[in-house]
Amino acid sequence: MTVLVTGASGFVGSAVLRRLALSGRAVRVLVHEQEPDVPRGTEVVRGDVTDPRSLRGIGDGVDVVLHLASYVGTDPQRCAAVNERGTRHLLAEVGARPVVRLGTAAVYGSGPFTAATERITPQPASVRSATRLAGERLVLAAGGVVLRPYFVFGAGDRWVVPGLLDVLERVGGVPGDARLSLTDVRDLARWLVALATPDGPRGAFLACPRTPTGLVELASAVTRTLGLAVPPVVDPDEAARRWTAAGGTRHHLDLFAVDHWFDGSALHDRLGGGDRGFAAAFADHAAWYRTALQRSG
Repeated sequence: MTVLVTGASGFVGSAVLRRLALSGRAVRVLVHEQEPDVPRGTEVVRGDVTDPRSLRGIGDGVDVVLHLASYVGTDPQRCAAVNERGTRHLLAEVGARPVVRLGTAAVYGSGPFTAATERITPQPASVRSATRLAGERLVLAAGGVVLRPYFVFGAGDRWVVPGLLDVLERVGGVPGDARLSLTDVRDLARWLVALATPDGPRGAFLACPRTPTGLVELASAVTRTLGLAVPPVVDPDEAARRWTAAGGTRHHLDLFAVDHWFDGSALHDRLGGGDRGFAAAFADHAAWYRTALQRSG
């Protein structure tokens, strides 16, 4: 079986390539700008999902597609070009081949969410999320499958744990005890690869643990494991005032301070795994985080 992978140079894409290398499948990687660190034997082809001419022939000999590429910046035109039209171009080129799309729980909106399942209606709150949802719907209409994680952590994470530490520093503590869905990148990669088969399930699935992690538990596990001072809990209203005074946006704070608990039972019932617990899983990645944070700090 040959798998075509887009977005292989990204955080999740790198983990997926490592997982595919263990599966024995032939892999073709679509590269736009950043050259990924690919295992030996990986076929690398150049192209750009925003340019359909550059994609000609990319699906030849391919059995299934792992579409991981997304634009997560703030340029509305770029969002539409990559997330929506880029997905349309890719689908047109690969034809009837099964497509597994890496989506995002951000398409459901700002929250709060408590034990939310796939039955809730998406209500994207930004152009980025709206265009990603549009691209996801194209994949679903073509009979594909979409995985929607919330926070993804692990080796390669440049946003979740660094973002949390930024909040703790600016607020001077933990802004309440919201319940959050945190997915180990290794579990996400395993699920994506497991679904990359011609006869896999179709539809949208929340790629999250069954149970959430409280923000206090999250902050304690991260700071203790990294050898930092465990922060105190701050009243949420006071935390919001401190955050705003420090120049932060409320949306950014609410990603951590408001419940975002998505129940991934439907995916777990099919594929299992993903419920090891945050502290134990994070400890496996601690060495990587220490090195990354030292370099950035």
